[in-house]
Amino acid sequence: HVQLVESGGGSAQAGGSLTLSCEYSISSFCMGWFRQVPGKEREGVATIDAIDKKRYADPVTGRFTISRDNARHILSLQMKSLKPEDTAMYYCAAIPNQFCVRWVGGVNYWGQGTQVTVS
Repeated sequence: HVQLVESGGGSAQAGGSLTLSCEYSISSFCMGWFRQVPGKEREGVATIDAIDKKRYADPVTGRFTISRDNARHILSLQMKSLKPEDTAMYYCAAIPNQFCVRWVGGVNYWGQGTQVTVS
């Protein structure tokens, strides 16, 4: 059973920064960050696979950075130049590596989510 525990959400001013963290219990999966706004579908933000290949959604490219530390089992998302439209519940997810490109459709495990609010 994979456990995912997010932390680091909160409030920020537009143009500011936040860093999200996720503790995960296995190292062999592709890991990702996703977000959801009430009334809208969950969308991919960024993924990093088992060989550290990173993918970013267009709205966050150049502003967000995903990284993983398999020794400490920590997945991070550094968010800079935040915009009000980044406001959402952010979820950590584990994806089998062969399904990493599927984004939401490939996810096997979800964390409980952490709220990010940008004003």
